[in-house]
Amino acid sequence: MRRCLTAAMVAMIAAPGPLLACATCFGKSDSDLAKGMNWGIVSLLAVVVFVLGGIASFFFYLGRRQRFLELRHRGEAAVPPAGFEQ
Repeated sequence: MRRCLTAAMVAMIAAPGPLLACATCFGKSDSDLAKGMNWGIVSLLAVVVFVLGGIASFFFYLGRRQRFLELRHRGEAAVPPAGFEQ
C-alpha cells in the first residue's frame, strides 16, 4: 500500500499538467468546461426565479382571495376570482 501511495505522489509531482486550475481559473474561458459551468449557473438562476415566482404568485393569490372575501362580506362582490372555490 505504501508503495502505491509513493508511486501516486511521484506521478503527480512528475506530471503537474492535469493538476492545473480549471478552465475558468486558468484563463481559457471558451473551453467546454467553462461553457458547461455557465450553463449550470443559468440553470440554477432559472430554478431560483421559478421558485421565487411561485412564492410571489401564491401571495398574490392570497391577497386576491382576501379582497374577494372582504367584498363578499360587505355584499359588494358578484363574481369570484378565477380558481376560487367556495
